[in-house]
Amino acid sequence: MKKRLVFATNNAHKLEEIRAILGNSIEILSLADIHCHADIPETADTLEGNARQKSRYVYEHYGLDCFADDTGLEVESLGGAPGVYSARYADGQGHDSQANMNKLLKEMEEKNDRKAQFRTIISLIEKGEERQFEGIVKGQITREKRGESGFGYDPIFQPDGYETTFAELGSDIKNRISHRARAVAALCDYLRKNNY
Repeated sequence: MKKRLVFATNNAHKLEEIRAILGNSIEILSLADIHCHADIPETADTLEGNARQKSRYVYEHYGLDCFADDTGLEVESLGGAPGVYSARYADGQGHDSQANMNKLLKEMEEKNDRKAQFRTIISLIEKGEERQFEGIVKGQITREKRGESGFGYDPIFQPDGYETTFAELGSDIKNRISHRARAVAALCDYLRKNNY
């Protein structure tokens, strides 16, 4: 029987991306699949802390092995901002990608150092024990939005070694080289070695 793992998200884009990366080896359940409709807190001041809060919540309330991720866009000339606040950068509230990108582009207008990185932390809780995995992809913030695919900051992030933004690359290539793909690869490597 296929092993099952809960991915603590209701973000359809993330779920699709993770399922594509993991393939059919493990059945990935969403929060909706386990009837978890709580607004799980993300109140930590680090990506590591937020990922841990989410995975720990599911494990403690549902007793299921679970992993959760948190991702931030870290811009060098902004001292690592927006970082842990990436999803709610523009207004402190929900996920308004257009407003977040507009704010970031405005803040970057006068800056020539456009180096940035996407960083994903995955927290896996397995039988009560936590392990964390990290994925990083380095790149640049573009001067304008380009491309239609992807989500979040994808239209303004150009990964090193490419002439296109994440939003222009298409999901197949992005899923192979992204920060999330790298963190998931580390997670999968661990799961395979431990016969999950």
